Amino acid sequence: MLFLDVILPLPLPRTFTYSVPDELSKQIQKGVRVIVPFGARKFYSAIVQTISQQHDAVYQVKEIAGVLDECPIVNDLQIRLWHWIASYYMCTVGEVMKAAIPSGLKLESETKVFYNSAYVQCDELNRYEEEVLNVAHDKKSLTVSDIAAVCKQKNVMRTVQSLVDKEALWVEEVIASRYKPRFETYVRIGAEMDCQAKLKTAFNALKKAPKQLEILMKYIHLSGVFSGRDYRDLPQKELLQASDAQTDALNSLVRKKILEVYPKEISRLNTHLSPVTRSLLPLNSYQQSAIEDIRLAFINKNVVLLHGVTSSGKTEIYIHLIDEEIRRGRQVLYLLPEIALTAQIINRLKAVFGSKVGIYHSKFSDAERVEVWNNIGREDGYKVVLGVRSSIFLPFSNLGLVIVDEEHENTYKQYDPAPRYHARDAAIMLASMHGAKTLLGTATPAIESYYNVCEGKYALVNLQQRYADMHLPEAIVLDTSLARKQN
Repeated sequence: MLFLDVILPLPLPRTFTYSVPDELSKQIQKGVRVIVPFGARKFYSAIVQTISQQHDAVYQVKEIAGVLDECPIVNDLQIRLWHWIASYYMCTVGEVMKAAIPSGLKLESETKVFYNSAYVQCDELNRYEEEVLNVAHDKKSLTVSDIAAVCKQKNVMRTVQSLVDKEALWVEEVIASRYKPRFETYVRIGAEMDCQAKLKTAFNALKKAPKQLEILMKYIHLSGVFSGRDYRDLPQKELLQASDAQTDALNSLVRKKILEVYPKEISRLNTHLSPVTRSLLPLNSYQQSAIEDIRLAFINKNVVLLHGVTSSGKTEIYIHLIDEEIRRGRQVLYLLPEIALTAQIINRLKAVFGSKVGIYHSKFSDAERVEVWNNIGREDGYKVVLGVRSSIFLPFSNLGLVIVDEEHENTYKQYDPAPRYHARDAAIMLASMHGAKTLLGTATPAIESYYNVCEGKYALVNLQQRYADMHLPEAIVLDTSLARKQN
């Protein structure tokens, strides 16, 4: 029998052990979500951390209730980062997991309250119980929070429990996924229309049905079927708009098996709308000198502080470094403070890298966050992620460079709730775990970053006037010059 240590999204100081039924053992992998019972009634989705043939738990080990994923949704490096954050920022790994994973991927059972239609009143009910029972009778099924919103009682759970004891109500834990894939109705050629001869016969049969004929002609023109062009199925909405027809006419073609309709899962991210519109811009002499110094500094240092005043051209340096990492087949995380996540930066990156760029920030819905998360886990997923502090938790598998722009901004610090982490420092640790480099960009360095340069932990590259602005010790500012000579 297999035993799992799992991470629960709860503020608990350790992991918990569960057993795996034989019928589920082949589905178990590290990093997948499993449904586990916890406490008397609750169920949660937990992350598998370790798998073993035996356990040393001192409590009775319960069985998992199910496996949610075919492939892991988190990797070993993510779990290592969670544990580092929990240790460094003095919180639990469950709190880190809760902050890290999009809400759409976290499942938690909810207590549903049902009215017992066979209930016969034998005991006298107080006014609170009568109020709750009347609400439950009218609604048939509702949650405890629904009852509390209607009844306005201070301790509605006690009243519900009293009615459960009297068999007037019964409760059940229900698990529902928050993430719902988006589907759209698409149209394709019918399975029986497998040659041009059959299609021609269909045209002749539709001479007395002009609307149906118009839909079919538009479909052939737009889809490219039998034309030698790249074929594509069409969204039903697009086809009806192009042919100025109603759904009834399309349904007639479906009944005649000339066309077929089917639901297709559609991404909310619109990745196909981001074409490359420009190539890399040439760097000026200051930028070229700075980027060469950055490359040399990365030979001996994992973190480089790029100091350049506002509008000095740091972003174009970032773009050139991103391009180098993509050509190496590696991923890039580009962190920005929330206030700086502007359309201008997004458009500049998408103009060069197109649909390789993904965005991740607080304005995204839960469903969009889940889709970004899933996209990054694929081989053909985003190569560059532009996001705010929570982006450090995304499932990168081959990270080559982390850029922290405006590294001095206080919005990189999470204050409430736990984990109260600093995204700049956590990003440096994330990069280290991946064997990647970190570039901190700023016009006004944070005191911590300045100190780390002075201590020799970070290298310094000055974009303008070559080190003159910061007045650092000569031995420090010449780090990159020494690297150039050694190289």
